[in-house]
Amino acid sequence: MTNHFQPQIVPVRVYQTIDHLMLAAPMPGLEPQDISIIINNEHITIQSQPRGPHQDERDLLIAEWTFGFYYREVILPQPVIAALTNATYNNGVLVLSMPKMEPGKRGVSAEFGLEAVSSTQGERVGHSGCMIEPTTTQEHWQKVYQAAKTDGGERLPHSSPEIDDIR
Repeated sequence: MTNHFQPQIVPVRVYQTIDHLMLAAPMPGLEPQDISIIINNEHITIQSQPRGPHQDERDLLIAEWTFGFYYREVILPQPVIAALTNATYNNGVLVLSMPKMEPGKRGVSAEFGLEAVSSTQGERVGHSGCMIEPTTTQEHWQKVYQAAKTDGGERLPHSSPEIDDIR
């Protein structure tokens, strides 16, 4: 059988702070690694693959949504620093925190996915701190782990293979 499903257009909310543009998009039913994001200056493409076995083979009576077959292109009001974008996926909502590019400058494109924190949570850390310092997800969790160790060994908020490797 052929796939009769078309990707769903994802609704978004875009808002800003002084130095960031934020985008939130509901994308229920996904694993973090199913989501891919491409950012090119002020142009964003968000997409995911269909989820669930044999969805196109079912005799559906009403099909107003699919399991995770999402797509959306968004033009932002100004360019962002794609490589420093933080992304989180939790409770079926993708949130991108993108540092704004200085006026008149153009950024470098970035394409990335999310690292699984748990089966339904994911993230990609591109920057940290109020001065927007470049970092990676691995470096971020190393700092969190070291801070937790020096603060009396408090438990980390969650566990993942990447965090467990640091321990």
